[in-house]
Amino acid sequence: MINFKVLKKSQHSQARLGLLTTSHGEVETPCLVPVATQATVKTLTSEEVLQTKAKLLISNTFYLHQKPGEGLVKAAGGLHCFMNWSGSLMTDSGGFQVFSLGFGTDLGTTKIAKSKSRSEIVVGQQPKLIKITDQGVHFTSYLDGAKLFLGPRESIKIQQDLGADIIFAFDECPPPHATQDYMKKSLERTHKWAKLCLKHKTSEQALFGIVQGGRFKNLRTISAQYIASLPFDGFGIGGEFGANKATMEKMIGWVVQNLPPSKPRHLLGIGYVEDISRLIKSGVDTFDCIVPTHYARRGIAFTATGRLDMNKAKFLRDKSPLDKKCHCFVCRGYKRNYITHLLRAKEITALKLLTFHNLYFFNAVVENYRKLIKQGKL
Repeated sequence: MINFKVLKKSQHSQARLGLLTTSHGEVETPCLVPVATQATVKTLTSEEVLQTKAKLLISNTFYLHQKPGEGLVKAAGGLHCFMNWSGSLMTDSGGFQVFSLGFGTDLGTTKIAKSKSRSEIVVGQQPKLIKITDQGVHFTSYLDGAKLFLGPRESIKIQQDLGADIIFAFDECPPPHATQDYMKKSLERTHKWAKLCLKHKTSEQALFGIVQGGRFKNLRTISAQYIASLPFDGFGIGGEFGANKATMEKMIGWVVQNLPPSKPRHLLGIGYVEDISRLIKSGVDTFDCIVPTHYARRGIAFTATGRLDMNKAKFLRDKSPLDKKCHCFVCRGYKRNYITHLLRAKEITALKLLTFHNLYFFNAVVENYRKLIKQGKL
């Protein structure tokens, strides 16, 4: 189980300081939750991830179910032992893959739809690669083409075997281009699954319910109120988040105002640097995002002066650290010219250095916002 305390509320926004305690330690909130999809933050060891000041990670139920399988992880002592991670852990439910491997793939879109689709998703319409039913979702394995089924019972069983501190209810993460009728039907399904997840959970793990409803205020409100009425230990905010960042902030607000303030709120899959202030001011306690690690593996460094594309030849003559204001070991010991050389030479060490720096930088940004809340300035 977990314990969550709100230590200070902002007088200027919905921001708040909190302390989330699991059996694997304390997590100061707000905080970034780095993504460890396959039981690893890509390019880093678990010890290195701790050195970035990360305290809470999230792993992927869908992918770990296929490789290596939850049975093997359980036999190894659970995810913490398996990946040698001493901090706290979340596992998602597989609900995001309903979107990413379904309509997300079909439409080539993310959860923030930057352009209008030529056609909206209507009731009864199915993605090309998966099949969504009221009982669960039928997938095809990306490994060998085998047929897979994931529903509330299956998701909870897998997550219990994986053994994270916090697990999530199975849901349908709907596409941003869905009609209100489709979204309403999807929401009914997600709410039904939420109750089944509570019914099938037998472990001491904390279980978070997920609020959906898309871009529709009435559905977001209905979902938040319904999920809040159930005995979940915390809440995830999922699904699409409008066409721009201002809309995203407004949509999060619809949800947060209908959730009990005594329980933690986690935002699923959002977290660019420019998003962080909005998320925290909206009342989000934790949020996961692949941005710092995903961009690092493509040669992008985040700094106080903006993003740097370290693939560019101009940095070969630059003897500066990535960020003069950063105190991570990368910025203390390595220069831009060397990192660019490694990238252009296809040396994987560059990816490790950039991943470490980006995570450290993101965590420092969030740490500073915690200080501002504490000082009454945010």
